[in-house]
Amino acid sequence: MKAFRLFLALLSLAPLAAPAETYKIDSAHSKIAFSVHQFVSNVRGEFHRFSGTIEVDRDHPEQSSVTARISVGSIDTKIQKRDHHLLSAEFFDAAKFPEITFKSRNVKRAGESSGDIVGDFTMHGVTKPMTLHVKLSTPPSGESLPDRTRWIVTTDPINRKDFGLMFSSATESISGISSNVTPTIEIEAVRTK
Repeated sequence: MKAFRLFLALLSLAPLAAPAETYKIDSAHSKIAFSVHQFVSNVRGEFHRFSGTIEVDRDHPEQSSVTARISVGSIDTKIQKRDHHLLSAEFFDAAKFPEITFKSRNVKRAGESSGDIVGDFTMHGVTKPMTLHVKLSTPPSGESLPDRTRWIVTTDPINRKDFGLMFSSATESISGISSNVTPTIEIEAVRTK
């Protein structure tokens, strides 16, 4: 009995671990966009519908996690005819593959306000590893928990052909469209209560 009381006393003296903070991506104040080179210019577009959750463990950053979903049907390249073509079975086949997803596997802190998130990126039914380089753009808030965080996210260009995203061979040969797609990601997330 004495040993049990001693154990309880030690527990009461031990510092409590800070709970993980949960943030939801605010799509109204975030941006997931891309550009791809075609001939002498760049074609730009973005996705308007996406969601995600960020779990931040300040005591153990490596245990933090990120999940995100993008609705393929929300693609917008400012040319409706092109968007319809991209969503067709010839390219994204959005009816069969309606989402692009990312799920982290591990997180590594790279600096005071930056880190690398390694995870599984799935597009068009194909899953490949991806590393996201994230940088906090919100000023550090000391010990207080910010209600919002803002992140700049970069990653290597995505080779669309690795995901089976190719037009017909005839279209590919005359289109002048690069295989590499460069993402541009800015995330604002709101802490859940």
